[in-house]
Amino acid sequence: MSEWRETTLTDLGIFGRGKSKHRPRNDIRLFEGGKYPLVQTGDVKSANLYITKNEAFYNEFGLEQSKLWPAGTLCITIAANIAETGILSYPMCFPDSIVGFNADPEKSSEIFVYYLFEYIKREVQKSASGSIQDNINIDYLTKMRIRVPDKGYQDKIVRLLSSIDNKILINNRVCQELEAMAKMLYDYWFVQFDFPDEKGRPYKSSGGKMVYNEELNREIPEGWGVEKLNSFKVVTGKRDANFGTENGEYDFWTTADKPIKANEFSFEGKAILIAGNGNFYVNFTDGKFEAYQRTYVIQSDDDEMLIFMYLACLQSVEKLRKGSNGSIIKYITINDVNSIASPFNSEVVNRFIDFYMPTMETILKNKFQNQELIQLRDWLLPMLMNGQVKV
Repeated sequence: MSEWRETTLTDLGIFGRGKSKHRPRNDIRLFEGGKYPLVQTGDVKSANLYITKNEAFYNEFGLEQSKLWPAGTLCITIAANIAETGILSYPMCFPDSIVGFNADPEKSSEIFVYYLFEYIKREVQKSASGSIQDNINIDYLTKMRIRVPDKGYQDKIVRLLSSIDNKILINNRVCQELEAMAKMLYDYWFVQFDFPDEKGRPYKSSGGKMVYNEELNREIPEGWGVEKLNSFKVVTGKRDANFGTENGEYDFWTTADKPIKANEFSFEGKAILIAGNGNFYVNFTDGKFEAYQRTYVIQSDDDEMLIFMYLACLQSVEKLRKGSNGSIIKYITINDVNSIASPFNSEVVNRFIDFYMPTMETILKNKFQNQELIQLRDWLLPMLMNGQVKV
């Protein structure tokens, strides 16, 4: 039987604050031609155990005023998104709003401390909420008193929880790969117009006749029309950001890439969701859910056409992010959403849906399974971390 002891986080490993000495932080000279990954607090918050993507890259000048941390480092946010954690899957830099932790392998591991922070996150966030800017410092972290079992028992806890998280990661990876394949096929058929013609040849590349379409301001195959979102039911959610709750039953779609939870729902069935600000994420869901007031909800009685137009929305996301003059816009209006359009031919679309529908069913199945796995993990986590459940 494992003995639990009270200690400090510094007893388990080494903490170090991220570096970003140069001001302003967004100086373009730090990033031009950059190749060194920079992870921000938002990247840590959106990670599921491992940080597998980042949006910004430092160049040599940027690296000089920062530090490149090794893969396997645990990142802990201390400003903006408080007490969010993730493990670097490759070497990255991070700013002073993030603390890095490297475990003493004789006493603990980065992944155990990751789960420890998942357990104490609410307590840490509550402590930070009393400060002027809602943040914590490295001194707060190093002085925290925690109870931990011996290293062998820590590893047992990690094996159980990480087996669940690894299945979630595999499901996410499968969904991403399937969605990328579907987007590529949509582009090939409905942007490049090289769908198979009656002889199995790529239509446009084989000399298929094209005609100019004024509505799309481009050439499309002869005999084709246009399908627009304004023929669907397009509404916005009515809830504000504070409507979410930690242990709610239903998905609550805000402007983030992933839903949080709520105790009530206003929508049911299949739907396209477009975030009206932020990064303008586009998602597809099926079931009972709630939506934020800046999130657009698109539904239809025709599930197959809804799924087809979901791919049109994904393909159009860059156009939504930029205005006609190429400048970045801050909000998407309902007129922007209603104007999303796709070239359309019922026979070709039906063939495309025959290819794509099994893929979409697999994606939705994996997402539903992940919801169940997350609920299981979140139910086990506190009981494992307080010793209530033994492994």
